[in-house]
Amino acid sequence: MQVDLSLPPPRHLAGDLAIWIFILAELLAFGVFFAAYAFTRARHPALFEAGQQLLDRNAGAINTLLLLTASALVVRAVQGAARGDGARAAPWLLGAIVCGFAFLGVKGHEYALAFAAGVNLSGGPFQMFYLSLTFFHFMHVILGLVILAVLWHGLRRGDYGPGAMNGLESGAAYWHMVDLVWLILFPLVYVIH
Repeated sequence: MQVDLSLPPPRHLAGDLAIWIFILAELLAFGVFFAAYAFTRARHPALFEAGQQLLDRNAGAINTLLLLTASALVVRAVQGAARGDGARAAPWLLGAIVCGFAFLGVKGHEYALAFAAGVNLSGGPFQMFYLSLTFFHFMHVILGLVILAVLWHGLRRGDYGPGAMNGLESGAAYWHMVDLVWLILFPLVYVIH
């Protein structure tokens, strides 16, 4: 019996190094925002508790499911392209785009209800943080959707496949960062008391 002593092929960082630097910078910005939120919440727990009562946790939970589903679909698209089947992977990415737009729709409806209830940036620390954090994330979702749309078009053209995955992996990494931020933002702002 012969034992294979060869080393496994070296793993590479998915996507481009520049996107990872950008992602780390974005995570740092969100981290500072989250730390400021936590610090302010610790100083004004009753105000934050009252502010959370105005939020629709069901909408937040639906948006969590939408972003998790979108990320799973992005993974399927990347896996399909890596197998050399970009044309069949494109519908997975289109599904992720649909989930992203559904997130924007749910969040837009939630904003409309909040504004109708008098929520605004000058309505106290909780309202300021809620609107600032969620809108900052909202803008990241929009950028992520633009990136996914460009990638979807590229998949349909056959731009991505084995040996040509850098752009697709970079865009997928950005989308997963957007999802990760929501997975912190949702419990922090909507759930934790």
